[in-house]
Amino acid sequence: MSSTEHTVISPAILYWGTPVVLITSENEDGTSNISPISSAWWLGHSCVLGLGASSKTTENILRTNECVLNLASDSMAEYVNKLAYTTGSNPVPESKAERDYKFVKDKWTRAGLKPQPSSFVAPPRIAECPVQMECQVVQVNGLRKDLPDRAGLLLAIEVRVLRVHA
Repeated sequence: MSSTEHTVISPAILYWGTPVVLITSENEDGTSNISPISSAWWLGHSCVLGLGASSKTTENILRTNECVLNLASDSMAEYVNKLAYTTGSNPVPESKAERDYKFVKDKWTRAGLKPQPSSFVAPPRIAECPVQMECQVVQVNGLRKDLPDRAGLLLAIEVRVLRVHA
């Protein structure tokens, strides 16, 4: 196939790959949660996060209106992999249990990461991440409103970056 030829495809999901973001958020008891995501994009000093509406991270962000976006480097794959298939929700939601997710209260220890205090928000930053952004929620939008059986399952959360550590 030449470089000008294209084939029509129907991928199971539109997942083209974006930087891995480790989101830290504050749990109800004052401890923090870490969640890896790859649905994030930036425009100016704002970021839009694509999150499942029922996740612990989403619950925390909606409750506190803040989070830290920690950008993982390629060399951090081992840390990120240790967080895969973990959830801060107890009990584990059925949709995650079906995919073998396990509840982990202390994800810092699980991944071998070190917290650093933030300047403007409660959740800590991840010391090992080369870039850390303290953020405040601006707006929340429900996605997939065109599919009644899926409406509200995914959210687009716009956050404003308050401070960048690099």
